[in-house]
Amino acid sequence: MSSLRDKVVFITGSSRGIGREIALRCARDGAKVIITGKTAEPHAKLSGTIHSVAEEVVAVGGQALALQLDVRDEQAIHDAVEQAAAHFGGIDVLVNNASAISLTPTLQTPAKRLDLMWGVNMRATFLASQACIPHLQQAVNPHILTLSPPLNMGPENFAPHVAYTISKYGMSMVTMGLGREFAAACIACNCLWPRTTIATAAIEYNFPAEILHASRKPAIVADAAHAILMRSSDTCSGNFFIDEEVLREEGVSDFEHYSVSPGGRLFDDLFLQK
Repeated sequence: MSSLRDKVVFITGSSRGIGREIALRCARDGAKVIITGKTAEPHAKLSGTIHSVAEEVVAVGGQALALQLDVRDEQAIHDAVEQAAAHFGGIDVLVNNASAISLTPTLQTPAKRLDLMWGVNMRATFLASQACIPHLQQAVNPHILTLSPPLNMGPENFAPHVAYTISKYGMSMVTMGLGREFAAACIACNCLWPRTTIATAAIEYNFPAEILHASRKPAIVADAAHAILMRSSDTCSGNFFIDEEVLREEGVSDFEHYSVSPGGRLFDDLFLQK
């Protein structure tokens, strides 16, 4: 496949950050992008709304449908998927990007934060996939792409933030399981994770400033996501991709333009310990 032109791409959590960047990368191919998120009105601290991203999608050559969506609401997910499919005539790609983070140790993680991460991370990935699969079964080259880490099960990945790790690994396990369950339907189900921290609000508000400056821009994840979505769903499924490795396979060797601080050191992302 040479481009995503006219492909219908449903992205959770796409009002800013990596989700927004993936939306714009797909739009540059001429894709039809469903922008979802809770932010319909400007936020006091966070830039971007579903409507501002929809405008950006159109400006770079795509088509857009902005839908306000709380991914913790099962009925709202179903309704958004059905509205998107009716509007654009189907769904070809689901990107499970929505995520909640709290890098807190066990005694500092209240039930409210635990429930938020479980609901937005694992549960929403399951429910969004469940809602989209009937449409993906009718698509040509259908993909589910989840922004979650490889399943490195060492205790060092759990101990600092048990609840967050379990919720992110839950996203990966859902995707891995769907890849096998729907292999006969040739629905590609893959996970994508960055090699380095990515300069998003999650990093800005959960890490020291020096880590933000040692990060890469969201564009590297978007370019890697695009490369994966271009691959054949018949043969590309069940993978835990790392953004830099994907792009190296595509012939990219210079990554400096992705760096927030070109020439500076980079900070490895979580869950990549060997």
